[in-house]
Formats: sequence, C-alpha cells, structure tokens
Amino acid sequence: MNESILKYWNRIKQYATQTWTGFSKSQKTMFISMILLLLIAIPLLVSYFSRTEYELAFTDLQPSDATSIKGYLSSANIPYKLENGGTSISVPRSKVDDVKIEVESQGLNQGGSIGYEALGSSSMFGSTDREFDVKQLSMLQGEMQKMLNSFDAVAGSKVMITLPERSVFITSADTDQSSAAVVLKLKPGYRLDQQKVDTMYQLVSKSVKNLPIDNITISEQNGDLLPYSKSDSNLAVASNAAAMQFQIKKQFEADIQKNIMNMLSKVMGPDKVVPVVVASMNFDQKVSKQNLVKPVVDDHGIAISMQQIQKSYTGTDSSTGGIAGTGSTDIPTYPSDSGTGTSTQEDNETTTNWEINRINNEIQSSPFFINDLTISIGVEPPDPKNPDSLTADNEASIKSILKQIVASSTANREVPFTDAELNARVTLFKHEFAASANVSSGKKTNWLLYGSLAGAVALLLGGVGGYMISKRRRKAEEQFVEPVAPARQEYQTLDLDSLDAKSGEAQVRKQLEMLAKKKPEEFVNLLRTWLVDE
Repeated sequence: MNESILKYWNRIKQYATQTWTGFSKSQKTMFISMILLLLIAIPLLVSYFSRTEYELAFTDLQPSDATSIKGYLSSANIPYKLENGGTSISVPRSKVDDVKIEVESQGLNQGGSIGYEALGSSSMFGSTDREFDVKQLSMLQGEMQKMLNSFDAVAGSKVMITLPERSVFITSADTDQSSAAVVLKLKPGYRLDQQKVDTMYQLVSKSVKNLPIDNITISEQNGDLLPYSKSDSNLAVASNAAAMQFQIKKQFEADIQKNIMNMLSKVMGPDKVVPVVVASMNFDQKVSKQNLVKPVVDDHGIAISMQQIQKSYTGTDSSTGGIAGTGSTDIPTYPSDSGTGTSTQEDNETTTNWEINRINNEIQSSPFFINDLTISIGVEPPDPKNPDSLTADNEASIKSILKQIVASSTANREVPFTDAELNARVTLFKHEFAASANVSSGKKTNWLLYGSLAGAVALLLGGVGGYMISKRRRKAEEQFVEPVAPARQEYQTLDLDSLDAKSGEAQVRKQLEMLAKKKPEEFVNLLRTWLVDE
C-alpha cells in the first residue's frame, strides 16, 4: 500500500517538475502571483460569506424596553448588537421578523410604559391597599403613555396623573377632581396641528375619572405649551392658520424646486444641479361686491310695455259768455271761445318700459398669491475642474428659464416685475460639487472584496490558459520528429551549397523554418554567422 502511494507520489512530483520546467519566466511569475492572490482571496471570501448580516429591528427604545428585549434575545441564544447608546437593537437579517413577532407577543416593547398587563405577571397577594393604589396609578399612567405614543408624530411621552384622595367626609366638587400633566417627545421633522392636540386633551380627559380638560396640561419636550383650542380659541385659530400657510409655502417651494431639477438634470446630467427656492406669499383675502346696470341691446334695451295717449279739441264761436271752462258742458283746462271763429288743441303722451340687465357680482380673491420669488441654483460645469467649461450661452439659457418661472409665478402681483428686478431674483453660481461621503464601510469592503475576487479569477483563468497553451505546444513538439540538428559550433561552418547538394532547396528551407519557429535564438546566431562570413 505504501509502495503504491509512494509510486503515485513520485509520478506526481515528476509531472509537476516537468510542467514547472516547461513554463517560461513570465508564466512562472503569473502562476506564483495567482497562488498568492488565491491565498489572500480565499480567507476573505470565507469570512465574508460566513459572517452574520445584522438588520435594525428596534429603534428609539426606552432603557426598560431595551433591557427586556436584551434579556429575551440572550435567553433565546439570538445574537444581537446594541447601537445608538443602547436605544437601537440589530439582529440577524434572517430572524428579524420572528424576533419582532415574539417581542410584541410577549409585550416587551412597551415604549417605556407598563400598563395593565403587569397584573398578569405579578401577584397582588399580600399587598396593602396603599400599595395597590400606587401600582394601579402607575399602570394607568403606562396605558396613557402607550395611547399617546401611538400617534405618528410622538416618539415618547411622560404622563403624571394626580387622583383625589379618598375621604369619608363630604367634600366639594373641586377637591374631587383629578389633574394630569403630559410631556410629549416629538419625532424630528414632525409637527402637531391643533386638531391632534385637541384629540389628546379629549383622550386624557375621558381616560381618567373626574378629569376636566381645564386640569390637563400638555407640552413639548422643549417646554412649549400646547393649549386646548376651547380654552384659547384665538390662539388655536392663529396656530392652525400659521401651520396651514407654512405648509402651503413649503409645498410650493418644493414643487418649483422639483420641476427645475427634473428639467435641468436631463440637460446637465444627474446630480449636476442644486436649486434653492424661497417664496414670499400673501394670504390676504379680499371680498368685493358689484351692482351693475347695463342695457340689453345697444344703449337702450328691450321694450316690454308701451302706452300712447292722444288728445285733440276743436271749438267754434259761442254767443254765451262767461268764464271759460266753468260751464256745465265745458271741459276744464280747455279754453272756450268768447268771440268769433274756431280753435284747435292736441295733446300726445307716450310711456315706454325698457328691459335692462342688472348684474350683482360678489368677487372673492384667491386664498393666496405669490408676492415674491427668488431662485438660487448651483450648476456643476461639464468639466468640474474648469468653471469656464459652462459657456456663457448655457448660463444665459438657464437664467432665462428661471426668469420665466419667476415671472409666471408672480403674475398676480399688482405691479409686475421689470426685467432688471427679475435678474436680481435669479442667481446662478458654478462650482464643483463635493463627492458624497455617505459611503458605508460595508460597501467599501464589498468593493474591495469583489475586486480581489475578480483579480483572483482573472489570474486563475490566465494561468489555466497559459498552462493549456504550453501543454499543447509540448504535445506538438513531441509529435514532430525533429531531424538531428548539428551542434552550435557547426553553424559557423554550415554551407548552403553542401546542404543543397545533400538535399533539395525545399528541404533546406523547411529545416530553416522549423529552426526559426522552435529555436529562434539559435536561428538568429546562424544568421549572424552567415552575415559575418559574407
């Protein structure tokens, strides 16, 4: 058995020695480099693929919750990492969902609050009435905290409830009332509108017996008081209006900025444009009434009714005298003839009713309009190292686009901006943007790992290719029966005429070609010898 193993080992050594001696110097260098790179890459690959990838499972934990979750993970033999000063816990990526379900099912993440679930985990046997009241109040405060923490804007809360003391005597209604103080910790970037604040007041008031809203105080973590709208209606209305106006202004600026980036990024390239938009809005609303009277057609209108009255009188001489218009047959106001001859009287009267347009307009202005708008934009030139690579024509085109945006957005102003004022509200600066430094160490490690892996694979493929080529050449040399070549010293006395005499010209040429292909150094020495002899 040992002899057979030794026999195979000797064969392997012999084959390896022959293969190594058959390599050229460059092939030997490549092979050694490939082995070294493989020795470096294999441990890196093993450590990379065998490492545990962690994913964030819990954030913004209270110390009590972090302690409970940490104890559960340790008892379950689940690896974990504490981050951000113990307020965040990461677990292996494959177990994130299971850990979250188990933690919630066991009630370990209470937001720093312990509610009525504590009744099931602790025994009240042997406790006094005073101890039970204290525990009940603590559990009530914990339930209140969990309820307030359910709001999206609230990261944490602290509730302090004061209950009236029990008495066997009859007391006034004021002494039987409870009170509560609440401090909210808001998440960064979140704001509470008045409606949500009022909802919190109502929830706290309805959760505790004999707790009127006037006995509740809610504030933010920085000490700003959040009043109830019923207690200070003017302040609540002003707060809601200010929040709404701020949101409208912020949304308008974001829309303008997004439109500018979408348009110029397609021209200048991604991450080459950074706009900053600042708008000034006027939220004053005006209501005006107009009572207009206009004709229907031309300057008149349409005649809807008409009345015409025509009167005529003709009289002759009468012998009867007297006072005109006082006789029994006389018509008042008509003259009578007291002399000879005739008299004539005519009276025409026309009354026309015209139809006209009566217009009542009640005009209410828009809820807001843009009073002023400024746009500052940073543009990275095509060649970041050369600011002049952004030509003046391109700069003028960008400014023209921004001026049109400012002009159209402020079109409702009473006095439009002049061209000089538009130029003053548009600013463009050319600068090389800083490279993003938010590259995690894990990504850097991955790129290094992938680069070393790719280099090792390339060297491996190159070594295998070189080995196959050299092996194919050796097989070709072994299959070809090389004629006995004269010694190196005889090349100097080699005569072409004698070769022509021994063999034909074709055979000599064939031998020279084979010598040039297989032993180029000796062929070069032969040529040099011939040149020296001539």
